[in-house]
Amino acid sequence: MTPPDGGGDHFAPLTSQMLEVGDGHSLYVGTVGHADGIPAVYLHGGPGSGCQPSHRRLFDPSRFRAVLFDQRGAGRSQPARSREHNNTQHLIADMELVRLALGIERWLVVGGSWGATLGLAYAQAHPDRVSGIVLRATFLGTRAELDWAFDTGLRTFHPGLYEDFLSILTPDERSSPLDAYFRRILDPDPAIHGPAARAWHDTERVLSEARSGRRRLDLEDVHNGGRLPATAFMEAHYFAQESFLATGQLVAGAGRLKAIPGVIVQGQFDLLCPPAMSYALTKAWGNAEIVLVEGAGHAMSEPGVTEAVVAGINALAINHPRQ
Repeated sequence: MTPPDGGGDHFAPLTSQMLEVGDGHSLYVGTVGHADGIPAVYLHGGPGSGCQPSHRRLFDPSRFRAVLFDQRGAGRSQPARSREHNNTQHLIADMELVRLALGIERWLVVGGSWGATLGLAYAQAHPDRVSGIVLRATFLGTRAELDWAFDTGLRTFHPGLYEDFLSILTPDERSSPLDAYFRRILDPDPAIHGPAARAWHDTERVLSEARSGRRRLDLEDVHNGGRLPATAFMEAHYFAQESFLATGQLVAGAGRLKAIPGVIVQGQFDLLCPPAMSYALTKAWGNAEIVLVEGAGHAMSEPGVTEAVVAGINALAINHPRQ
């Protein structure tokens, strides 16, 4: 485990390492804060996006020992973009390997969007290892949520964008656009997966911002652009399998969290993970508070969202013993 040179930046990684977790996968694992701080783990979204330097700033380095790791196939983990031996159960097991490797008994679990999905799945599998949960933008991993976001919600709030989204597909495919997108993105032919991956990524980006400057797809770029967004491929892999969860699993299992306090930060105008999901989860959980951020959308960068997440982390850390 390497202690990097922080260069005076209190949010620089305290340690970093590549941790072998089996099946040929090695995860990038970093910590920030100080060794005696309150243990916490941050779960990035996507799936497939990886942790960013800005995520370290959610944790007061004078109070926390925060763990930020890139999930299988994401960020700096190896092999890059690999979908082999990569499902939700693998990621839950990886979290336990990370926890044990760092000698942590219990930790505060923090995650947003897909990170909320994984955080809930982990906490329900290992409730005795979780001291508290802070979620942003509750995604329960269900097909119904995806159908709403990329079909009903998209055509209701962004009809022009919905038209662009469907234009990538054949008329026959438009009767089930999500299935068609997943097939196309996972197709090995670049001529098929390239436009679909770019269109999926750019549509998701517009939906994530309540005041997005873009309302339509750049179809020239979608069809002829060279970039291939990593998250589109991992999302298609996971979402085509309903996040490798049983339908309704995370709400049905929320009773396992009753002893764990939670804070759920919810953007009022989140079109990807609307407030109804947070409210359904809170009702089943029984020990979580919703913090509604008025006027905000899905992204962490939406006004007021980061501040609410930081406040939730600090609130749950008050009574947490340092290790």
